[in-house]
Amino acid sequence: MDIRHMRYFLAVAEAGHMTRAAEHLGIQQPPLSLQIKALEKELGVLLFHRHPKGVTLSDAGRLFEKEARRLVDDLSAMEVRMARVARGELGVLNIGFTSSAAAHVFTPEALRACRRAWPGVALSIREDHAAGITEAVEAGRLHCGLIRVPVSQPAGLTFEVLLREPVLVALPRDHALAMRKNARAVTLAELRDEGFILVRQPGAPGLYANLLALCEAQGFRPRIAAEVERMMTSLNLVAAGAGIAVVPASMQGLHPHAVVYLPLADGTPLDAPLTLVYRAADAVGPAAHFLKIARDTARKTHARNRRGRPA
Repeated sequence: MDIRHMRYFLAVAEAGHMTRAAEHLGIQQPPLSLQIKALEKELGVLLFHRHPKGVTLSDAGRLFEKEARRLVDDLSAMEVRMARVARGELGVLNIGFTSSAAAHVFTPEALRACRRAWPGVALSIREDHAAGITEAVEAGRLHCGLIRVPVSQPAGLTFEVLLREPVLVALPRDHALAMRKNARAVTLAELRDEGFILVRQPGAPGLYANLLALCEAQGFRPRIAAEVERMMTSLNLVAAGAGIAVVPASMQGLHPHAVVYLPLADGTPLDAPLTLVYRAADAVGPAAHFLKIARDTARKTHARNRRGRPA
């Protein structure tokens, strides 16, 4: 027995006539009659009473009609659901992001846009450092991730820079540089004797590797006051007076009563990108929809920034 037999049976039951049912199904009447007889033989029951004006359901046929209708309806509903899955309207989207990427207004805006546009897609969100996210995307545990500077670039992964923003020096509020009248931009040379709080390698070495290279180009190697797993933790330590940190500008709202954020002097070639990492070969369904939303949101964010509104 297959679903085709059940649909033939239901067509005959609804029409009450073999010929009319065959016309509705688009087949000849003799093959339909043979299919119904084969179904009755397989079930071991008589499903229809035949008479000159058509057919009527037997007691067994009425019971079978309920079961067949339920199964056919369930299959039809499943086919509709799977068609929605194929169009990316249903499913699960696994996204990862670093703590600093999450702090950017882009991230919640993109996630809200995804929920509005595709309410049938469940978002599974994970926070990790850049190395962990890259590894999870490569292994297929995540569909995509939002990081800053890539730690590595494995074959098969695409790293797409969506936005760039300046970095700021985060200082304890009572730091001498923060207490200067009309606090101004900071040069790297002024940070020569400071204790830096850096994100531990290899978790997210990209931004800080660039910072270390710039400091060495200025003739000094920064003194490391602490190494932490997350950029958010580095700001917690700055607020506690344990040292200074260099962070993306979008994180400057954290600990406003304990931390002062100052720009680096013009000409310091250091910024913080917001990078989308994904497997190009698997950018289908919900993942493809999110990629489009991410690009659209990035364009809107960039346009706002150009008009002078906050990032």
